[in-house]
Amino acid sequence: MKTLTLSFIIASLVGCFGSEPQNTSLKGKPLPPFKLLLTDSITLLSNADLPSNKSIVFFYLSPFCPYCKAQTKEIIEDLENLKNIQFYFITNFPLNSFKPYCKDYQLERYPNIIAAMDTANTIADYFEITNVPFIAVFKKNKTLHNTYVGKIYSGQLKKIAEQSE
Repeated sequence: MKTLTLSFIIASLVGCFGSEPQNTSLKGKPLPPFKLLLTDSITLLSNADLPSNKSIVFFYLSPFCPYCKAQTKEIIEDLENLKNIQFYFITNFPLNSFKPYCKDYQLERYPNIIAAMDTANTIADYFEITNVPFIAVFKKNKTLHNTYVGKIYSGQLKKIAEQSE
């Protein structure tokens, strides 16, 4: 019984620390060509639209995932410290599921957050995303720095983005 209790405590504590970077062969490679549909249902965003003066973070999410909601809340609460990062909140769920999520978190209020739908699953397929939240951090030159699955703390995210400059 003590072993079981100790194992549970250790497993719980491990979950308190931020995610570790994934090993990926994509590290250092440029983004593939993509088009994302913004929540206005009209505007398409592509590689050419990404800024080159900021670190970029793709946050792939499910509007129904409690961990994605916690990640969103943490990013928004610490946005002042993350102002030098351009965030793209991306989902492959239909817009009628994603728009309420964007409204609940008032994502349109934040100039460094863009919400979009991966209509062709280009991003999901490229990174082989099987779990959310999924975060990909890109350098200013638009090459991949690291990817993470699971919640990542905003302080950790800021540090990673600064390293990727």
